[in-house]
Amino acid sequence: MIASVPSDNRLTETRSGLPNICGYETEITQIVNHDQPVFLPQSNLNLDQIKSGFACALHMHQPTIPAGANGELISNLQYMFEHQGEGDNHNAGVFAWCYERIADWIPELVVNGCNPRIMLDYSGNLLWGLTQMGRNDIIDKLKNITCNSQYQPYVEWLGTMWSHAVVPSTPIPDIKLQIQAWQHYFAAIFGYEALQRVKGFSPPEMHLPNNPDTLYEYIKALKECGYRWLLVQEDSVERLDGSRLWHDDKYLPNRLIAHNSKGETISITALIKTQGSDTKLVAQMQPYHEAKGRGQQQLGQLSVPSCGSQIADGENGGVMMNEFARDFHPVWYEIKNSSEVAGFNGTEYIELLEAAGVKVEDYPTCQAVGQHKIWNKVEPKTATPEKVAKTIEELKATDHQFHMDGASWTNDLSWVKGYENVLEPMNKLSAMFHKKYDSLVAKDPSVTKTPEYQEALLYVLLVETSCFRYWGQGTWTDYARELYSRGEALVK
Repeated sequence: MIASVPSDNRLTETRSGLPNICGYETEITQIVNHDQPVFLPQSNLNLDQIKSGFACALHMHQPTIPAGANGELISNLQYMFEHQGEGDNHNAGVFAWCYERIADWIPELVVNGCNPRIMLDYSGNLLWGLTQMGRNDIIDKLKNITCNSQYQPYVEWLGTMWSHAVVPSTPIPDIKLQIQAWQHYFAAIFGYEALQRVKGFSPPEMHLPNNPDTLYEYIKALKECGYRWLLVQEDSVERLDGSRLWHDDKYLPNRLIAHNSKGETISITALIKTQGSDTKLVAQMQPYHEAKGRGQQQLGQLSVPSCGSQIADGENGGVMMNEFARDFHPVWYEIKNSSEVAGFNGTEYIELLEAAGVKVEDYPTCQAVGQHKIWNKVEPKTATPEKVAKTIEELKATDHQFHMDGASWTNDLSWVKGYENVLEPMNKLSAMFHKKYDSLVAKDPSVTKTPEYQEALLYVLLVETSCFRYWGQGTWTDYARELYSRGEALVK
């Protein structure tokens, strides 16, 4: 199934003392770009016997900060352990437990005859931070449920941006670099074969860009990196006529369509995260209880099980720390005695549907929220950058509800307004990096293997970490400025 890779091309977790986030683009592109089913050969689910299902994902992240004893790059988790008296840093041990506990629970449930499912989304710099801290106890447990074939039907990893960058405010040329950096580091820890099974993508903060060119390049990058589907928030998409998603369509795969300003169109399958209190929904396993009240739905010519999808921070807040540990297990014992409701993983659900005869063209269609206002004025097939730019400016001037900031699961918070002091340096550093390296890489792709490129890229990615905005002005924006200064010195 996996493309043949010479053993000397197996990735190490670090090179030149830094995380292995670049240099093997050709090998990884060959590994991930395949159409073979990933879960179907091992799936023990039969769609004909299932009325409805649910899919749950855990999102885990800790930023990298320049806060070691001598200003070294360390994980925020390490800082929490070393400064227990500050804020909620006393929770450091609980956070660490949350990163490993699913790797204890899955084997326990399986050995007891249950059929659990979980999707995992760990940022690249969280994984690097655990490695930096020498937390091989956590990494080794994750390796067991990832690389041990006994557990592959039950656990699905989702790709993400390496340093938890929100897509709409990430410079377009860096979107693919973030995606590839995560693939590099994941492969370095878990191996190429594990990476080959990563077909779904989980965007940080569930943020979907609605600027036509950003969204187009985002989907293009995902597809070039081998991704088959994307998790999106219900309120970040709309029907092609601008209406909200119909109720039942939220429980089926959708086809997310993106037009750019050059008249080009691209699409990718999307699973819809339904609106609600994210941590409570997953912590209390409400998607399972909702599935019990749902049934099969018509999709194309077939009747298929509906599937509600949810994702939540896997470590943050009391409900995830406490209630998830209480409520995750009983669901699987209950399902063990009832075959009408099933837990799915995202790729497994899509593969089962398509094996049953569902075609991608059968999926309901959607687009990023607010885009209908653009395409009502500009015919997508004859779009030009000038037409689209003019239309966007006119809409901003005349429609107070229109914006191109994208949408996420924190719609009360802008990722742009008030953070110019982070965004301007972020864009500047990115521009300097690409000015220095793009032509060099075009002439000689092996430049991405050099320590100089690797270190410069690391700082570009780190400056784009969303935490430096999400957690407000002050210490966090100071961290961003320090990272920028170091990056600037490397790319000047």
